[in-house]
Amino acid sequence: MFFLRRTETRRTAMSHAAHSAPDEQPLLSMGFLLRAMAVIAVLAVLTVAISIGGRWFGRHISLAGNTDSTAEIKLAIGRDTVKFPENAIRFPSQRHEGAAERVDLYLAWPEMQGYGQENHLRFDDITQSSGLIFLQITQSTMSRDMSGRLEPIYSHLLEGPAEPFRDGLTLHRLRADAGYGDEVLLTAPVKGGPDYVVRCILPSAPDKAAGGDCQRDIKVGRDLSVLYRFSSSHLDDWEHIDAAIRTFVDARLVNRSATSP
Repeated sequence: MFFLRRTETRRTAMSHAAHSAPDEQPLLSMGFLLRAMAVIAVLAVLTVAISIGGRWFGRHISLAGNTDSTAEIKLAIGRDTVKFPENAIRFPSQRHEGAAERVDLYLAWPEMQGYGQENHLRFDDITQSSGLIFLQITQSTMSRDMSGRLEPIYSHLLEGPAEPFRDGLTLHRLRADAGYGDEVLLTAPVKGGPDYVVRCILPSAPDKAAGGDCQRDIKVGRDLSVLYRFSSSHLDDWEHIDAAIRTFVDARLVNRSATSP
C-alpha cells in the first residue's frame, strides 16, 4: 500500500514537472533574435542605399542630359583635332574621345560657357533658350562658307530690292522657289574681309523670337565647318557673336599652331 502511494506521488510530481516545463522556457529564442537582427541590418543597408541612390538619381534627373563637368574631350574631326569641355557638348553620346563625324555644342551668350550651376536656367528652361548659341561642327563638305557663297549662289536666288534693316544689316528676300521657306538673307560689309551673311526666320514681333531662328556657317582650322544658330533677338550683336565663335573654336584646336597666321 505504501509502495502504491509512493508510486502515485512520483507520477503526480512528474506530471506537474511536465506541465510546468514549458513555462520555464525563454519567451524569445536565440534563433529568433538572430533572425530579427539580420532583418534590421538588411533594412538599414537598404535605407542607406536608397538615400544615396535617390540623391544620385535626383541629380541626374535634374541635369536632364546636361553635365557641369569641365573635363576636356579630344575629338578628331576630319583633318582637325579639337578639345572641348564636357559641359559645352550638347549630347551625352558625343562626350567621348576619338574620331567623330560631328560634335554639337551649346554655349551661354555672351559668356561663351557651357552648362553650370550659375547659368543652368538658360539650359533647363526652354523659355530662356534665346540666351544660348548652338554650334554644329563637322568636316567641311563645301569649298566656301556662307559669306563665300553670297556672290556665286545666293545672289542668284534673291528677288526684289534690298532693304535697310538695322545694326548695319541689309535685308534680302529669297525667291519662293529657292527652297528656303520663310527665311531671309541679311548681309553687312566687314572691313578687310568678305561680307557677313546670315539666314534668319524673322519673328512677327520681337518677343516671339526663337532660340535658333538665325543660322550662319564659317570655316575654322584646316577643314572644319562651324554651323551656328542663335536667336534673332541678338542680331544687334552679330559682329561680336561671329568673332566670339571663331575665337572659341580656334582656341580649342589642337593643331592651332599649324593653322594660325
